Amino acid sequence: MARRSGESPIHRQAIRSLLRWYDRHRRDLPWRGRRGERPDPYRVWLSEIMLQQTTVTAVVPRYRRFLDRWPTIEALAGAPLDDVLHEWQGLGYYARARNLHRCAQVVVHEWRGKFPATEHALLTLPGIGAYTAAAVAAFAFNRRAVPLDANVERVVARLMALEEPLATSRPAMTAFASTLIPSRRAGDAAQALMELGATVCAIRRPQCLICPLADLCRARARKMTDRIPAKAPRAVTPLRHAAVYWLEQGDGRVLLRRRPEDGLFGGMMGLPMTAWAESPWPESAVRRSAPWKATWKAVPGTVTWGVTHFRIALTVYRARLGKEPPDLVGVWADPGDFGGYALPTMMKKAVRHALTAKAS
Repeated sequence: MARRSGESPIHRQAIRSLLRWYDRHRRDLPWRGRRGERPDPYRVWLSEIMLQQTTVTAVVPRYRRFLDRWPTIEALAGAPLDDVLHEWQGLGYYARARNLHRCAQVVVHEWRGKFPATEHALLTLPGIGAYTAAAVAAFAFNRRAVPLDANVERVVARLMALEEPLATSRPAMTAFASTLIPSRRAGDAAQALMELGATVCAIRRPQCLICPLADLCRARARKMTDRIPAKAPRAVTPLRHAAVYWLEQGDGRVLLRRRPEDGLFGGMMGLPMTAWAESPWPESAVRRSAPWKATWKAVPGTVTWGVTHFRIALTVYRARLGKEPPDLVGVWADPGDFGGYALPTMMKKAVRHALTAKAS
Protein backbone atom coordinates (compact mmCIF):
# COMPACT_ATOMS: atom_id res chain seq x y z
CA MET A 1 0.00 0.00 0.00
CA ALA A 2 1.54 3.28 -1.12
CA ARG A 3 2.20 5.84 1.60
CA ARG A 4 0.96 9.36 1.01
CA SER A 5 2.54 12.51 2.30
CA GLY A 6 1.34 13.34 5.82
CA GLU A 7 -0.30 9.93 6.39
CA SER A 8 0.02 8.90 10.04
CA PRO A 9 0.89 5.35 11.19
CA ILE A 10 -2.45 5.06 13.01
CA HIS A 11 -4.31 5.82 9.78
CA ARG A 12 -2.28 3.25 7.87
CA GLN A 13 -3.17 0.67 10.50
CA ALA A 14 -6.82 1.76 10.39
CA ILE A 15 -6.89 1.27 6.61
CA ARG A 16 -5.48 -2.24 6.95
CA SER A 17 -8.04 -3.09 9.65
CA LEU A 18 -10.88 -1.65 7.60
CA LEU A 19 -9.96 -3.61 4.47
CA ARG A 20 -9.48 -6.86 6.42
CA TRP A 21 -12.91 -6.37 7.97
CA TYR A 22 -14.44 -5.64 4.56
CA ASP A 23 -12.88 -8.73 3.00
CA ARG A 24 -14.51 -10.89 5.67
CA HIS A 25 -17.88 -9.19 6.06
CA ARG A 26 -18.84 -7.44 2.85
CA ARG A 27 -22.33 -8.20 1.61
CA ASP A 28 -22.84 -10.02 -1.68
CA LEU A 29 -24.69 -7.39 -3.69
CA PRO A 30 -25.48 -7.83 -7.41
CA TRP A 31 -23.72 -4.62 -8.49
CA ARG A 32 -20.45 -5.52 -6.81
CA GLY A 33 -17.84 -7.41 -8.75
CA ARG A 34 -16.29 -10.57 -7.42
CA ARG A 35 -13.33 -10.14 -5.13
CA GLY A 36 -10.34 -9.04 -7.12
CA GLU A 37 -12.46 -8.09 -10.15
CA ARG A 38 -13.45 -4.59 -11.21
CA PRO A 39 -17.24 -4.25 -11.35
CA ASP A 40 -19.10 -3.23 -14.49
CA PRO A 41 -19.47 0.61 -14.51
CA TYR A 42 -22.97 0.30 -15.98
CA ARG A 43 -24.09 -1.86 -13.07
CA VAL A 44 -22.45 0.41 -10.51
CA TRP A 45 -24.03 3.53 -11.98
CA LEU A 46 -27.47 1.91 -12.23
CA SER A 47 -27.33 0.76 -8.60
CA GLU A 48 -26.32 4.19 -7.34
CA ILE A 49 -29.18 5.90 -9.16
CA MET A 50 -31.65 3.32 -7.84
CA LEU A 51 -30.34 3.50 -4.27
CA GLN A 52 -30.96 7.22 -3.90
CA GLN A 53 -33.62 7.59 -1.19
CA THR A 54 -34.30 3.83 -1.34
CA THR A 55 -33.08 0.89 0.76
CA VAL A 56 -30.84 -1.93 -0.46
CA THR A 57 -33.53 -4.49 0.43
CA ALA A 58 -36.10 -2.72 -1.73
CA VAL A 59 -33.70 -2.12 -4.62
CA VAL A 60 -32.16 -5.58 -5.13
CA PRO A 61 -35.18 -7.32 -6.75
CA ARG A 62 -36.00 -4.25 -8.84
CA TYR A 63 -32.37 -3.95 -9.89
CA ARG A 64 -32.25 -7.58 -11.04
CA ARG A 65 -35.48 -7.14 -13.01
CA PHE A 66 -34.18 -3.94 -14.60
CA LEU A 67 -30.95 -5.67 -15.67
CA ASP A 68 -32.84 -8.64 -17.06
CA ARG A 69 -34.73 -6.24 -19.29
CA TRP A 70 -31.81 -3.94 -20.20
CA PRO A 71 -28.55 -5.81 -19.53
CA THR A 72 -26.30 -3.24 -21.22
CA ILE A 73 -26.02 0.51 -21.53
CA GLU A 74 -26.80 0.16 -25.25
CA ALA A 75 -30.03 -1.70 -24.51
CA LEU A 76 -31.15 0.98 -22.05
CA ALA A 77 -30.26 3.81 -24.43
CA GLY A 78 -32.39 2.21 -27.16
CA ALA A 79 -35.42 1.61 -24.93
CA PRO A 80 -38.55 3.80 -25.23
CA LEU A 81 -38.69 6.30 -22.37
CA ASP A 82 -42.23 5.18 -21.49
CA ASP A 83 -40.95 1.65 -20.89
CA VAL A 84 -38.22 2.93 -18.57
CA LEU A 85 -40.69 5.12 -16.64
CA HIS A 86 -43.09 2.20 -16.34
CA GLU A 87 -40.35 -0.06 -14.97
CA TRP A 88 -39.37 2.68 -12.52
CA GLN A 89 -42.81 2.78 -10.88
CA GLY A 90 -42.58 2.50 -7.11
CA LEU A 91 -38.98 3.73 -6.93
CA GLY A 92 -40.07 7.38 -6.79
CA TYR A 93 -38.35 10.54 -8.06
CA TYR A 94 -39.15 9.94 -11.71
CA ALA A 95 -36.70 12.62 -12.77
CA ARG A 96 -34.07 10.02 -11.95
CA ALA A 97 -35.57 7.64 -14.50
CA ARG A 98 -35.64 10.33 -17.18
CA ASN A 99 -32.05 11.29 -16.44
CA LEU A 100 -31.07 7.61 -16.37
CA HIS A 101 -32.39 7.16 -19.89
CA ARG A 102 -30.84 10.42 -21.11
CA CYS A 103 -27.49 9.56 -19.50
CA ALA A 104 -27.46 6.14 -21.19
CA GLN A 105 -27.97 7.81 -24.56
CA VAL A 106 -25.17 10.31 -23.93
CA VAL A 107 -22.75 7.54 -22.88
CA VAL A 108 -23.61 5.48 -25.97
CA HIS A 109 -23.55 8.30 -28.51
CA GLU A 110 -20.85 10.59 -27.10
CA TRP A 111 -18.63 8.19 -25.12
CA ARG A 112 -18.91 5.13 -27.40
CA GLY A 113 -20.71 3.16 -24.72
CA LYS A 114 -17.96 3.55 -22.11
CA PHE A 115 -18.43 5.53 -18.92
CA PRO A 116 -15.71 8.13 -18.28
CA ALA A 117 -13.48 7.21 -15.35
CA THR A 118 -12.96 10.54 -13.60
CA GLU A 119 -15.23 12.49 -11.29
CA HIS A 120 -14.87 15.59 -13.44
CA ALA A 121 -16.01 13.84 -16.61
CA LEU A 122 -18.78 11.91 -14.85
CA LEU A 123 -20.23 15.18 -13.56
CA THR A 124 -20.93 16.24 -17.15
CA LEU A 125 -23.43 13.40 -17.60
CA PRO A 126 -27.20 13.89 -17.03
CA GLY A 127 -28.40 13.05 -13.55
CA ILE A 128 -24.94 12.56 -12.04
CA GLY A 129 -24.09 14.78 -9.10
CA ALA A 130 -21.10 14.94 -6.81
CA TYR A 131 -21.95 11.85 -4.77
CA THR A 132 -22.76 9.61 -7.76
CA ALA A 133 -19.66 10.77 -9.64
CA ALA A 134 -17.46 9.91 -6.66
CA ALA A 135 -19.18 6.55 -6.18
CA VAL A 136 -18.80 5.46 -9.82
CA ALA A 137 -15.21 6.71 -9.98
CA ALA A 138 -14.29 4.86 -6.79
CA PHE A 139 -16.27 1.63 -7.14
CA ALA A 140 -15.98 1.07 -10.89
CA PHE A 141 -12.59 2.63 -11.63
CA ASN A 142 -10.72 2.41 -8.32
CA ARG A 143 -10.19 6.17 -8.15
CA ARG A 144 -9.37 7.87 -4.84
CA ALA A 145 -12.77 9.48 -4.52
CA VAL A 146 -14.94 9.94 -1.43
CA PRO A 147 -18.65 9.14 -1.96
CA LEU A 148 -20.10 10.86 1.10
CA ASP A 149 -23.51 9.26 1.65
CA ALA A 150 -25.43 9.16 4.94
CA ASN A 151 -23.62 6.01 6.10
CA VAL A 152 -20.15 7.40 5.43
CA GLU A 153 -21.11 10.73 6.99
CA ARG A 154 -22.15 8.97 10.18
CA VAL A 155 -18.91 6.96 10.38
CA VAL A 156 -16.70 9.98 9.73
CA ALA A 157 -18.66 12.27 12.06
CA ARG A 158 -18.11 9.78 14.90
CA LEU A 159 -14.46 9.25 14.04
CA MET A 160 -13.98 13.02 14.22
CA ALA A 161 -16.43 13.54 17.13
CA LEU A 162 -18.15 16.25 15.14
CA GLU A 163 -20.82 18.03 17.15
CA GLU A 164 -21.68 20.52 14.41
CA PRO A 165 -24.49 19.91 11.88
CA LEU A 166 -23.32 17.62 9.07
CA ALA A 167 -24.43 20.03 6.37
CA THR A 168 -21.77 22.55 7.45
CA SER A 169 -19.04 19.95 8.00
CA ARG A 170 -18.92 18.10 4.68
CA PRO A 171 -15.64 19.62 3.43
CA ALA A 172 -13.92 18.60 6.68
CA MET A 173 -15.47 15.13 6.56
CA THR A 174 -14.41 14.63 2.94
CA ALA A 175 -10.85 15.63 3.79
CA PHE A 176 -10.75 13.25 6.77
CA ALA A 177 -12.34 10.37 4.85
CA SER A 178 -9.78 10.77 2.06
CA THR A 179 -7.04 9.84 4.55
CA LEU A 180 -8.71 6.42 4.82
CA ILE A 181 -8.75 5.84 1.04
CA PRO A 182 -5.48 4.26 -0.16
CA SER A 183 -4.33 4.34 -3.76
CA ARG A 184 -4.09 0.57 -4.17
CA ARG A 185 -7.62 -0.42 -3.08
CA ALA A 186 -9.43 2.89 -3.24
CA GLY A 187 -12.76 1.44 -4.38
CA ASP A 188 -12.77 -1.28 -1.72
CA ALA A 189 -11.92 1.22 1.02
CA ALA A 190 -14.71 3.58 -0.07
CA GLN A 191 -17.21 0.71 -0.11
CA ALA A 192 -15.88 -0.52 3.24
CA LEU A 193 -16.66 2.83 4.87
CA MET A 194 -20.14 2.69 3.42
CA GLU A 195 -20.62 -0.93 4.51
CA LEU A 196 -19.39 -0.09 7.99
CA GLY A 197 -22.00 2.63 8.35
CA ALA A 198 -24.77 0.38 7.00
CA THR A 199 -24.05 -2.65 9.18
CA VAL A 200 -21.94 -1.71 12.24
CA CYS A 201 -21.89 2.05 12.87
CA ALA A 202 -25.67 2.18 13.06
CA ILE A 203 -27.74 5.24 13.90
CA ARG A 204 -28.79 3.67 17.19
CA ARG A 205 -26.70 1.25 19.25
CA PRO A 206 -23.54 1.19 17.10
CA GLN A 207 -21.59 -2.05 17.52
CA CYS A 208 -18.36 -0.43 18.65
CA LEU A 209 -16.89 -3.67 20.04
CA ILE A 210 -16.61 -5.18 16.55
CA CYS A 211 -15.78 -2.00 14.66
CA PRO A 212 -12.40 -2.13 12.85
CA LEU A 213 -11.98 1.62 13.37
CA ALA A 214 -12.82 1.67 17.09
CA ASP A 215 -9.30 2.74 18.10
CA LEU A 216 -9.55 5.74 15.78
CA CYS A 217 -13.02 6.82 16.94
CA ARG A 218 -13.03 9.97 19.04
CA ALA A 219 -16.76 9.76 19.71
CA ARG A 220 -16.31 6.30 21.22
CA ALA A 221 -13.40 7.48 23.34
CA ARG A 222 -15.49 10.37 24.64
CA LYS A 223 -18.65 8.23 25.05
CA MET A 224 -20.50 10.45 22.58
CA THR A 225 -21.69 7.97 19.94
CA ASP A 226 -25.33 8.44 21.00
CA ARG A 227 -25.09 12.19 20.34
CA ILE A 228 -23.24 12.07 17.03
CA PRO A 229 -24.24 12.84 14.36
CA ALA A 230 -26.11 15.79 15.83
CA LYS A 231 -29.79 15.78 15.00
CA ALA A 232 -30.87 18.63 12.77
CA PRO A 233 -33.95 20.57 13.88
CA ARG A 234 -37.09 19.02 12.48
CA ALA A 235 -38.39 21.23 9.70
CA VAL A 236 -42.08 21.89 9.25
CA THR A 237 -43.25 20.02 6.14
CA PRO A 238 -45.33 22.28 3.89
CA LEU A 239 -48.67 21.00 2.58
CA ARG A 240 -49.58 21.66 -1.05
CA HIS A 241 -53.02 21.24 -2.63
CA ALA A 242 -54.14 20.30 -6.13
CA ALA A 243 -57.31 19.25 -7.93
CA VAL A 244 -57.36 16.10 -10.07
CA TYR A 245 -59.93 15.55 -12.83
CA TRP A 246 -61.62 12.21 -13.57
CA LEU A 247 -63.32 12.88 -16.92
CA GLU A 248 -65.22 9.80 -18.04
CA GLN A 249 -66.90 9.01 -21.37
CA GLY A 250 -70.14 7.11 -21.75
CA ASP A 251 -68.21 3.93 -22.54
CA GLY A 252 -66.22 4.21 -19.29
CA ARG A 253 -62.92 5.42 -20.74
CA VAL A 254 -61.12 8.16 -18.81
CA LEU A 255 -58.89 10.99 -20.00
CA LEU A 256 -55.17 10.64 -19.25
CA ARG A 257 -52.50 13.22 -20.02
CA ARG A 258 -48.73 13.27 -19.98
CA ARG A 259 -47.22 15.75 -17.55
CA PRO A 260 -44.62 18.26 -18.78
CA GLU A 261 -41.07 16.93 -18.89
CA ASP A 262 -39.87 19.40 -16.26
CA GLY A 263 -41.05 19.34 -12.68
CA LEU A 264 -42.45 16.73 -10.35
CA PHE A 265 -43.52 13.49 -12.09
CA GLY A 266 -42.27 14.98 -15.37
CA GLY A 267 -43.06 12.89 -18.43
CA MET A 268 -45.41 10.59 -16.50
CA MET A 269 -49.00 9.84 -17.47
CA GLY A 270 -51.89 10.66 -15.17
CA LEU A 271 -55.24 12.30 -14.71
CA PRO A 272 -55.35 16.00 -15.64
CA MET A 273 -54.36 18.07 -12.62
CA THR A 274 -54.00 21.67 -11.50
CA ALA A 275 -50.78 23.26 -10.27
CA TRP A 276 -49.83 23.11 -6.58
CA ALA A 277 -51.34 25.71 -4.26
CA GLU A 278 -50.77 26.57 -0.61
CA SER A 279 -54.49 26.22 0.17
CA PRO A 280 -57.33 24.11 -1.29
CA TRP A 281 -58.53 25.25 -4.69
CA PRO A 282 -61.81 27.23 -4.67
CA GLU A 283 -64.65 25.65 -6.68
CA SER A 284 -64.58 28.51 -9.18
CA ALA A 285 -60.85 27.96 -9.86
CA VAL A 286 -61.39 24.21 -10.15
CA ARG A 287 -63.99 24.76 -12.88
CA ARG A 288 -61.81 27.26 -14.76
CA SER A 289 -58.83 24.87 -14.75
CA ALA A 290 -60.83 21.79 -15.77
CA PRO A 291 -59.96 20.05 -19.07
CA TRP A 292 -63.57 20.42 -20.23
CA LYS A 293 -66.64 22.41 -19.27
CA ALA A 294 -68.82 19.93 -17.39
CA THR A 295 -70.61 19.36 -14.12
CA TRP A 296 -67.73 18.61 -11.78
CA LYS A 297 -68.42 17.00 -8.41
CA ALA A 298 -65.79 16.54 -5.71
CA VAL A 299 -65.20 12.99 -4.50
CA PRO A 300 -65.45 13.05 -0.68
CA GLY A 301 -62.11 12.93 1.11
CA THR A 302 -58.59 13.67 -0.08
CA VAL A 303 -55.61 11.70 -1.33
CA THR A 304 -52.35 12.50 0.46
CA TRP A 305 -48.81 11.77 -0.63
CA GLY A 306 -45.37 12.83 0.55
CA VAL A 307 -42.41 13.88 -1.58
CA THR A 308 -39.00 15.15 -0.49
CA HIS A 309 -39.82 18.70 0.53
CA PHE A 310 -43.60 18.79 0.98
CA ARG A 311 -46.78 16.79 1.31
CA ILE A 312 -49.54 16.76 -1.27
CA ALA A 313 -53.31 16.76 -0.72
CA LEU A 314 -55.35 15.93 -3.83
CA THR A 315 -59.06 16.47 -4.25
CA VAL A 316 -60.53 14.35 -7.03
CA TYR A 317 -63.31 15.86 -9.17
CA ARG A 318 -65.47 13.67 -11.40
CA ALA A 319 -67.55 14.46 -14.48
CA ARG A 320 -69.21 12.27 -17.09
CA LEU A 321 -69.60 13.00 -20.81
CA GLY A 322 -72.09 11.80 -23.38
CA LYS A 323 -71.31 9.32 -26.14
CA GLU A 324 -69.28 11.67 -28.34
CA PRO A 325 -65.96 12.58 -26.66
CA PRO A 326 -64.58 16.07 -27.21
CA ASP A 327 -61.32 16.57 -29.07
CA LEU A 328 -58.98 16.95 -26.10
CA VAL A 329 -55.21 16.62 -25.65
CA GLY A 330 -54.44 13.24 -24.11
CA VAL A 331 -55.60 9.64 -24.46
CA TRP A 332 -58.84 7.96 -23.50
CA ALA A 333 -58.15 4.75 -21.61
CA ASP A 334 -60.20 2.13 -19.84
CA PRO A 335 -59.32 2.11 -16.11
CA GLY A 336 -58.66 -1.61 -16.43
CA ASP A 337 -55.81 -0.75 -18.81
CA PHE A 338 -54.19 1.88 -16.60
CA GLY A 339 -51.53 -0.65 -15.61
CA GLY A 340 -50.04 -0.30 -19.08
CA TYR A 341 -49.26 3.38 -18.48
CA ALA A 342 -46.48 4.87 -16.37
CA LEU A 343 -48.57 6.39 -13.59
CA PRO A 344 -46.76 7.67 -10.47
CA THR A 345 -47.86 6.11 -7.19
CA MET A 346 -49.58 9.31 -6.10
CA MET A 347 -51.75 9.21 -9.22
CA LYS A 348 -52.56 5.53 -8.66
CA LYS A 349 -53.91 6.48 -5.25
CA ALA A 350 -56.08 9.15 -6.85
CA VAL A 351 -57.38 6.58 -9.36
CA ARG A 352 -58.22 4.10 -6.58
CA HIS A 353 -59.97 6.89 -4.69
CA ALA A 354 -62.11 7.75 -7.71
CA LEU A 355 -62.95 4.10 -8.45
CA THR A 356 -63.86 3.38 -4.83
CA ALA A 357 -66.20 6.37 -4.76
CA LYS A 358 -67.76 5.28 -8.06
CA ALA A 359 -68.44 1.79 -6.72
CA SER A 360 -70.03 3.01 -3.49
